[in-house]
Order: sequence, then C-alpha cells, then structure tokens
Amino acid sequence: MFLSLFQKYVIPKNIIFTIILILFLVFLFKILDIAIMLFASFVIACSLNPLVDYMVEKHKKNRKTASLTILTGVIVLMLAFLIPALVLSGQEIKTFAISFPQYIDTIDDKLFASFPFLKNILIHPMDMDKIFSSLSVYATQYMENIVDIGKNIGTALVYMIISLMFIFYFMVDKQLVKNTTMKLFPSQMRKRLSEIYDIISQKIGGYVSAQILTMLSIGVVMGIGLTIIGVKYSLLLALLCTIFDIVPVVGPAVALVICIIMTYELGTKIIIGVLIIFGIAQLIENQFVRPYVFGKFMDIHPIIIYIFLFITAKFFGVIGVVFAPAIAATVCVLIEELYMKSLE
Repeated sequence: MFLSLFQKYVIPKNIIFTIILILFLVFLFKILDIAIMLFASFVIACSLNPLVDYMVEKHKKNRKTASLTILTGVIVLMLAFLIPALVLSGQEIKTFAISFPQYIDTIDDKLFASFPFLKNILIHPMDMDKIFSSLSVYATQYMENIVDIGKNIGTALVYMIISLMFIFYFMVDKQLVKNTTMKLFPSQMRKRLSEIYDIISQKIGGYVSAQILTMLSIGVVMGIGLTIIGVKYSLLLALLCTIFDIVPVVGPAVALVICIIMTYELGTKIIIGVLIIFGIAQLIENQFVRPYVFGKFMDIHPIIIYIFLFITAKFFGVIGVVFAPAIAATVCVLIEELYMKSLE
C-alpha cells in the first residue's frame, strides 16, 4: 500500500511543489508578525462568514454590503460592552493604577512579618526582599510611563485598523481567496484541498465564538462573586480575569495573582473567598462551558489544545498561545484528511 502511494505521489512535479512550499513556509516564518496578523484576521473572518452568507442568501444583500454591515455590527457590540465596563470601572482603574505598587509593598511587609523564617531560607541567589522591591519599582515605573503606554496604544490601534481591513476583504472576497489559494496547488489536488479548506474554515471559525463564550463565563462569575463578598475592585478584577482568560493556563494564573495582591490587606477570609470564587469560575468554565462550546464549535480534545499551547508558546509567543486552538484545528484537519483517510 505504501509503495503504491509512493509511486502515485512522489513524482517530479510534486517534489518541486514541496520544495516551493517549504521555501514559502521559511519565508513566512521570517515575517512572523505579519503572518500571525493575517492568520488572526482569517480566523475572525471565518467566524463571521456564516452571518454574511446568511444575509446574502436570505436577504439578497450584496456581499460587500453584508460584510460591512456584519463587521460594523460586531464593532458596535464590542464597544457597547467595553465602554460601559470601562466607564463603570473607570474610578477603579484610576485608583488601581495608583495603589498597585503600594499593595505590593504591603504584601512585602506583612509576608515577612508573619513568616520571618522566609528571610532565613537559603535560596541562593534569590533575595526575596530584592524581588519584591524590584516588583514595586517596576510597577511604579510602568504606571508612570504614560508616554510609552500611549505609543503602545497607538501601535495597537494601527494594527487593529489594518486587521479590520484584512477581515473585511477576507469576508467580501471569500470565494476569491479560496480560489487563489487553490491555484497554488497542483490541479489534481485542488478538488480535495478545496473540501479540506472548507472544513478548516468551519472549524477555526468556531474558535472565536467558543472563546468569547468561555471568557464571558469567567467574567460573569467573578464579577458577581467578588461583588457579593465586598471586594473593592470587583468590576475591574472581573474585567481583568475576562481579558487574561484569552491566554490559556498562564492568563488565569496571572489574573489570580493580581486578585490576591489587591485583596491581601482585606484579610484571610476575603482571600479564601476570592480563591473559592476563582475556583468555581474555573470549574464552571473548564467542566461545563469550555467542553460544550469547544466541542460544539471545534470538535477538538482538550489535551490536543494543551499540546499546541506549549508548541505555539515556544515558537510564536503570547499571540501563538491565544490562537493555539485555531492552529490545532488546522493541523488536525490536515493530518486527518491528508494522511489518516489515505491509510484507510
């Protein structure tokens, strides 16, 4: 069987194509930032294309008009969610920015006052006093460096505008993008690859919807829970937990550390309450929301997502981690359709 497959596919034309594909991937790795932005735009476009298709088919809309309407609607909905959230937590953000370094200093003092033996633990070359002092200085400098923050925001806005342009054209020229992609492959492979392209688009399109639903589940539970136990920055901390949840494993851990830092001076009962609420939120997300929505929209086992989480973290950094499920879906479809079904 392997001999017949070898004779069928290992021909000069396919060898040349493979070499060109490898060179293309090497070039893509050299422009990694642009490639990630294109992939992210493609993922979001795939998630919105079903709505565009519905408007085109059911309401007889022009595809450009339908794409513009859907994209504008999504932006309006995002602003409708973010603006009230930022307004409601505006004062909390201002106070948080001023108080965060002080909270770190407070933890430093109370931690060593309560557990003096920590200073005598021989952990070389680590110095706990210097570590906390460095954290405090860094936090203060970061909060005060408004110019750099402004530059970062400006850069982010430019990338966002460019990404929106890519998303729009990926939606408007859906069929053109597909046909152009197929032309890169040998003619005998195009029909099969066209089917694979559709499967990949469907799976990675579900990633955005699944991710939004899981993030919202965390935000809602944390917001309600922290408000009930009387945490001062409940809305802001809930918003931070929602945002950080986009990065699997690492994001929730960072959010939990911030929650503990901001509630440390309120006493042991409040800290325990925060840990319980955080645990409940993670339980609801990981045991109920995430398996259902990711299984429904993407049909990928969680362990596969975690494997790709570590791989993408190594090669693509934080952005790669964010899109690990979408990358996992793409690779799994390619392996299943090009390899596993050939063996059958």
